[in-house]
Amino acid sequence: MEIFAPDMAIDLGSSNTLVYVRKRGIVINEPTVVVVSTGNRRLVRAVGDEALHLMGRTTDTLTAIRPIKEGVIEDFDSAEVLVRYFMRKAIGVSHLVGPKVLVSVPVGLPPVQRKAMIEAVTVAGARRKNVFLVEKPLAAAIGTGLPVYEPTGTMVVDVGGGTTDTAVVSLGGIVVAQSVPVGGARMDEAIVNYLRTTSTMLIGARTAEEIKVDLASAIPTQDSRRVRIRGRDVLSAHAMDVDFTAAQAYEALKEPCAAILSSVKWVLERTPPELAADIMRTGIHLTGSGARLFGLDQYMATQLELPVLLAKEPADCTINGLSYLIEHDELFEAITRREV
Repeated sequence: MEIFAPDMAIDLGSSNTLVYVRKRGIVINEPTVVVVSTGNRRLVRAVGDEALHLMGRTTDTLTAIRPIKEGVIEDFDSAEVLVRYFMRKAIGVSHLVGPKVLVSVPVGLPPVQRKAMIEAVTVAGARRKNVFLVEKPLAAAIGTGLPVYEPTGTMVVDVGGGTTDTAVVSLGGIVVAQSVPVGGARMDEAIVNYLRTTSTMLIGARTAEEIKVDLASAIPTQDSRRVRIRGRDVLSAHAMDVDFTAAQAYEALKEPCAAILSSVKWVLERTPPELAADIMRTGIHLTGSGARLFGLDQYMATQLELPVLLAKEPADCTINGLSYLIEHDELFEAITRREV
């Protein structure tokens, strides 16, 4: 039996959770979903991949929960259960002393929510007073390989499942930033609402996500593709089919894309002139799972008249940044001192 558990990093997102274990790499990439008994939420029936498969198919006796909403803990007990499950799956339980853990959080997270996040991870099995929070855009910038520790301005827009975090980074810290509750989940919701309004059809979030991935775009295109969608008629409660086109998907996502753009403009307007000059030269770096929306980088570049660069494997940038901190003790200690 090992005495000390290995250090870990957790990218606890609204849609997906990734876990990195020191010297072992990313060992978990599963949905942030828990299925519990309706009568007793401490009675867990499924977590992660298995829970996602049950979403929308549960009976009255089971409830599917996403414990993280818009980057913050909405259901503490379910969040603790989910983190405990992932930690045990990643490193087992045969350790006398729990691990040190780095956790990604949105920028500007209120103190109450920061405390709740630390407490949830500690209760789940982390070593007490050894849970440290790192802002998502800072971690994403490190994971993308950007020069965050140099005296130059770097701008990162991290479009996640629940939030979009925009930040200007310099000298290893965040200079100006904003987090807005717009991300992949809001895009899915926009598609659901568009279909409900235009055709009185009700579809689930998973169907909306599939439409977003296969058909949606942030820019107008000449794409003539369409998909056949089956859902429920809101008025009659009967099943119905409709054809949904790429043009309609673009219309549905106009509002969330505009909200992301507004946040980027807000940060740019408050960026010191010297750092703004650096950004105009090097461009804006787009990360996060939501950044994979087709044409989002082109949309932002056209509206801002600045280069916008989509990171390679954008969904992994945050966990890659956290893992870099975990593997480099001097940087890990710097994060530790800052958190204290």
